[in-house]
Amino acid sequence: MKSYMQKKETVERKWYVIDAEGKTLGRVATLAATYLRGKHKPTYTPHVDCGDYIIIINAEKVNLTGNKLDKKIYYNHSMYQGGLRERTARVMKERYPEEMMERAVKGMLPHNRLGRQMYKKLFVYAGCEHKQEAQKPEVLEVK
Repeated sequence: MKSYMQKKETVERKWYVIDAEGKTLGRVATLAATYLRGKHKPTYTPHVDCGDYIIIINAEKVNLTGNKLDKKIYYNHSMYQGGLRERTARVMKERYPEEMMERAVKGMLPHNRLGRQMYKKLFVYAGCEHKQEAQKPEVLEVK
């Protein structure tokens, strides 16, 4: 029996929207990463970007469990001496909710060219409005 290997030319992509309001950050990110990679499809092929497009709305209303709002720290470095910047999850949620969600999903994707290609199919919005209405996205429920 031969294994099926999908080609990038034959990939059919769908659009999905995830409402993150009241949901846990990790659960939303896991679902988004799974669909971006295409692991939910029976035609999944590891070396081909066979995933779908994901839109995440209400990123500012996502929840973090435990004491993560005050204990989880996000780091950035400007590559200059003394250029380390630290922000807590509370600050990220208030000022940069899209970046917090994007970082969570990006960390679950492959760290190579293919992962960067998959990441481009992610769209995150802080509010409930998004620009991809013309694509008629289907709603995904987070469990």
